[in-house]
Amino acid sequence: MSHTESLLIRGGRVVDDDGVRAADVLIVGERIAAVGPGAAADAAHAQVLEADGRLVLPGFVDAHSHAEGAVFDPDVQQALLRQGVTTIIGGQDGVSYAPGDGAWARTYFAAINAPHPTYRGPGLAQLLASYDGTVPINVASLVPAGTVRHQVIGGEDRPATAEEIAEMTALVARGVADGAVGLSTGLDYTPGLYADAEEIAALCRPLAASGLPYVTHMRGGYEDNSQEGVDEVARIGLDAGVPVHISHFHTRADEAWRLMSWLDERGVDAGFDAYPYTRGCSILGMTLLPPTLNAMDPDEAAVLLRDPDRREQLRRDWFPGVDHNPSLGPEWPELITIAHTVAEEFSWAPGLSLAQVAARRGTDAIDAALDLLAASHLEVNVVMAVRDQRPVSDLGRLIAHPRHLGGSDGIFLGAHPHPRARGAFASYLATYVREHGFLTWPEAVRHLATGAAERFHLGDRGRVRPGFRADVALVDLDTVRPGATYDRPLALAEGIDDVIVGGRPVLAGGNLTGEHPGSGLRAAAPGTDDRSPRRGDP
Repeated sequence: MSHTESLLIRGGRVVDDDGVRAADVLIVGERIAAVGPGAAADAAHAQVLEADGRLVLPGFVDAHSHAEGAVFDPDVQQALLRQGVTTIIGGQDGVSYAPGDGAWARTYFAAINAPHPTYRGPGLAQLLASYDGTVPINVASLVPAGTVRHQVIGGEDRPATAEEIAEMTALVARGVADGAVGLSTGLDYTPGLYADAEEIAALCRPLAASGLPYVTHMRGGYEDNSQEGVDEVARIGLDAGVPVHISHFHTRADEAWRLMSWLDERGVDAGFDAYPYTRGCSILGMTLLPPTLNAMDPDEAAVLLRDPDRREQLRRDWFPGVDHNPSLGPEWPELITIAHTVAEEFSWAPGLSLAQVAARRGTDAIDAALDLLAASHLEVNVVMAVRDQRPVSDLGRLIAHPRHLGGSDGIFLGAHPHPRARGAFASYLATYVREHGFLTWPEAVRHLATGAAERFHLGDRGRVRPGFRADVALVDLDTVRPGATYDRPLALAEGIDDVIVGGRPVLAGGNLTGEHPGSGLRAAAPGTDDRSPRRGDP
């Protein structure tokens, strides 16, 4: 179908802020032209897509994604589209390719963000352009503050000077001018954990004029000690005069509601994303190694991890502290499961816990972990269970908070990845809307589409209304469900078989069509159209 042609979605039920209603939807070019009884009357020559009673929803926006490199993989494209995701927001946790040539992010986050096939610098403008007309999904990006700091200071553990802060702030301002949708930090990762609140607030100030958000993997933990991190988030937001957004905010529901109210009382415009799973996923080095080792060149770190004296020092001085991790505790060998490694000698390890890896090798868990990290040159990601499994009732109340946005934190690397990458958005719909009713369908649209489009200035996306961008997903109310589980993490979602992006079908009958109408989305001023290129633009 040419983008100049029209498409009629006939016999569906449109979900919008006002509810669910039977309506046809006419798409002309890249936009929705009509919704309701008159749509069919204007569609004499349109291609017809029979909805057969399915829900017609705006395409979902994944507010926290690590697919900005993996999105070029057709398997990843299908996995996202089968969940109804038509836009992802990358540049998360303070680490991504731009600014710079992308080499540091490709190394440090090698086990989180897949390599970008073409980007080699120098900045966000070139990164966003790499998506224009090359993928079926839209990609927006935050400016990653850790990458900015590394560009100016490297991995040094010290405060930034005034001159360095000015240089970093200029890089952020350049990213905002290029179309960034906010600034991100990862304050458990190097070098972000070396930045204090004053430095971060300075980097946020270029966001203030346009109202773009500060997005943070905050410092201080996400369990019962979230207050410490939220205190810092509030100081940064108020100092810089920007809204704030807390990434993967997986504190208990009652605590999350209390903290959101606490922020509101202090005049902080705050929100958060949270995925519908209790287990986490990250790089093994961040979980088990000192920051100094994580900040090293991976080849140098691998040499040190093989040194018997350094191992004994880690065993004596570092690993007792790992036992006090508030999420894992001394049971960490049983709670950490290998998801991805590049080491051939450990190709059998994905899907096994560190305790099982150790038993197979005849070592203890510390040696097993250090052997794996050394052999992989730190490129290992893991799924982390928690000691206290949260019930659906608690996750549901967290997700039902009106400031919540849908975010998968999806990582697509690995033979046995976390199922959230391929199942989060289907799980929201199946478990938390249809089965347990924590959200109504109109509320789900706000949490999974409209809210993120507004928070991240994505222009006229996130609604099925005339004049809006035609990013649309057809959802079978009765059959939508996640296929991926912890045991079968690569299975695709079910119940979303037809998806349209920019007016063009990108998923039909559950399969990719080969169309590539996606683009790098540039932030728009609130209340205006987006700045993403139109097809045919240079």
